[in-house]
Amino acid sequence: MNLPFTLAWRIYMHGDDSKRISRPAIRIATLGVALGVAVMLISVAVVIGFKREIQQKVVGMNGHIQVFNDQISQEYESLPILMNDSMIAEIMKVKGITHCQRYCNKPGMLKTDDSFDGIILRGYGTDFDKQFLEKHLVEGRFEGFTDSTSSNKIYISQILANRLNLKVGSKVYTYFFDKNVRTRHPEVAGIYNTNIKEFDEASVFTDIHTVRKLCGFSEDECSGVEIHIDDFQQLDNIDYQVSNLAAKFREAHPYPYNAKTIQQIFAPMFSWLSLLDTNIWVILALMTVVASFTMISGLLIIILEKTQFIGTMKALGATNGLLRRLFLNLSIFIIGKGVILGNLFGIGFIYLQKYTGFIKLDAENYYVDRVPVEVNWAYFGAINISTVIISVFVLILPSYLVSRIHPAKSIRFE
Repeated sequence: MNLPFTLAWRIYMHGDDSKRISRPAIRIATLGVALGVAVMLISVAVVIGFKREIQQKVVGMNGHIQVFNDQISQEYESLPILMNDSMIAEIMKVKGITHCQRYCNKPGMLKTDDSFDGIILRGYGTDFDKQFLEKHLVEGRFEGFTDSTSSNKIYISQILANRLNLKVGSKVYTYFFDKNVRTRHPEVAGIYNTNIKEFDEASVFTDIHTVRKLCGFSEDECSGVEIHIDDFQQLDNIDYQVSNLAAKFREAHPYPYNAKTIQQIFAPMFSWLSLLDTNIWVILALMTVVASFTMISGLLIIILEKTQFIGTMKALGATNGLLRRLFLNLSIFIIGKGVILGNLFGIGFIYLQKYTGFIKLDAENYYVDRVPVEVNWAYFGAINISTVIISVFVLILPSYLVSRIHPAKSIRFE
């Protein structure tokens, strides 16, 4: 029989004598651990969910990697690159790349009878990944893009629709300025909303054939290629391989190909997201300290309350080491219950928010309209294991208090 374990279990299970204070101390210590674990789980879920949500929106609008002409014309318009099907096939051979889509951009103006707004007309073809746009459509239906004909339809953001008082089916004038002013009169086929103002207030989607004609590009020319990958952790490695392909294309064709990752193109946004990692480490450290101090206080209270018991045990021959193990076992029971309760509350709260989204956010400031959460069992497991290990470790020193309790004095102590 493991004597320290057995005695610790009896104290833990029967520490509810109304004349004693073990039970309140145990409850407070358990609550402290549960609260710390719950807050850590929720914090990690929110930070991971927020980063994933923003990252998915940025990548959905621009791809993980772009190959484009990095020179700018005097009119500040993008210049073309040659990108035929065989070149796309070469890019797709790179391990980890899941999709490529060509695009053409043309700055212009959207105008109604009452107002106007500057836009970037973004053209895509049949290789366009429609899932992102369909996911964020709030009105209308996505009908697909073509490479060879003009659909005369555009998809605008909710911001532009509100500013210009447009709706699905509205006809609107678009103006594009080169040496001459060119006008188009497309129909609004859909309205989307990503809640990222930097994109929504300017991006208008249409077919690539329309934009190629406006830019004066040939059928094999485009503004660039958006590349999607299957693992964000491999971004730099895949970018290195794509950059080598871009160098190969430069040698074969008279275009200044350049490859950049989404992190390089939108460096300030990703720097801001990386700061969230620092914030989460601060939260984890603070909650671990809080849980540890709660456990230390609880253990000291229990030891002091059990002074007479400790003295009696020493008089019967118990060593200081045995008594330290006894109280450390007692602490493990308290920590274990606290961790279980913390997981029940924390994970329950996370799933409730995930499926109901009852906690809302101001999308204009946070880019999302509700608190996003992400269930990551690897992180959750690490939090639980580290909480138990750290909490037990910090209790080793306080447990030495039992060695300062003398049997003769403690037995007389009431």
